[in-house]
Amino acid sequence: MIIVMKHGAGEKAVQQVSDVLKEHGLGVHISNGSTATIIGVIGDKAKLSGVNLELMEGVDKCVPIMHSYKLASREICPQGRTVQVGDQVIGGQKLAMMAGPCAVESEEQVFAAARGVRQAGAAFLRGGAYKPRTSPYAFQGMEDEGYRLLRRAADAEGLKVVSEVISENQLDTAAKYCDMFQIGARNMQNFRLLRAVGRSGVPVLLKRGIASTVEEWLDAAEYIMSEGNYNVVLCERGIRTFETSTRNTLDISAVPVIKERSCLPVIVDPSHAAGKSAYILPLSLAAAAAGADGLIIEVHPNPKCALSDAAQQLTPQAYGELFEQVRRVAQAVGRTM
Repeated sequence: MIIVMKHGAGEKAVQQVSDVLKEHGLGVHISNGSTATIIGVIGDKAKLSGVNLELMEGVDKCVPIMHSYKLASREICPQGRTVQVGDQVIGGQKLAMMAGPCAVESEEQVFAAARGVRQAGAAFLRGGAYKPRTSPYAFQGMEDEGYRLLRRAADAEGLKVVSEVISENQLDTAAKYCDMFQIGARNMQNFRLLRAVGRSGVPVLLKRGIASTVEEWLDAAEYIMSEGNYNVVLCERGIRTFETSTRNTLDISAVPVIKERSCLPVIVDPSHAAGKSAYILPLSLAAAAAGADGLIIEVHPNPKCALSDAAQQLTPQAYGELFEQVRRVAQAVGRTM
């Protein structure tokens, strides 16, 4: 449920309502919008039996939230959220550009990738240190050494680090090196991991599961937010359909759907959707035009030699050319880069 305060309701009225909610064992989330203050009620509203909040000073109305996701809903934060990662903001006017290799393979490779994506204009270095793969015999990543290399390369180029975490016992180590945790598609419904990253307070990039609905995706975000971490960015990376001409099917419609239903920023991963480097540019342009808050793209200094996902990685030069074309679309829809 949300409580909409009257226009001009003062801090005292807001505090009185908050106090009543807390006295009844409920959580409170306050969103100060340009036209009204909204108080989100977190927990079982049955605890308010016999309490008429609409009679309290400054209250305009009480509105139930019908979705299973509450904190991630648009109703609780109509103006939308932004996520702060160091000095970078995701969800604002500027598109967040994340790029780097699918997997960290060597010091030389990750430093070259970091240099290339920074020169193009990206602010985030993405790279896999731990690589959950379909085959147990495929390259699984450099693990903790991969985190360390990402941090060193990012610091050398003034970038933020985004890397995947795959288990709860990794989080303390990963937090030393990562500015943002990525939850991969395979772990979108690993609820213990979602709660753990929620407790960590570290910003989270939550990828959509390979066969998950938008509602299931938002419910996964709710697990993180219910632990007090509202720094969640959603990532559409393609879903599994009957079509085999691409690795996955990019659900570009998910971007406006998320914008309507959720307050969270949403970015797009065209690399995993395409599975082929030739398709990444048009999918990136479509994502920017559809209103995505950013792109996360795989970039490798020598894709032909990549140990994982070689076919879908761009060279730094190709990424630079993509960056400039995306910039033009961003400007056309009122965004910056």
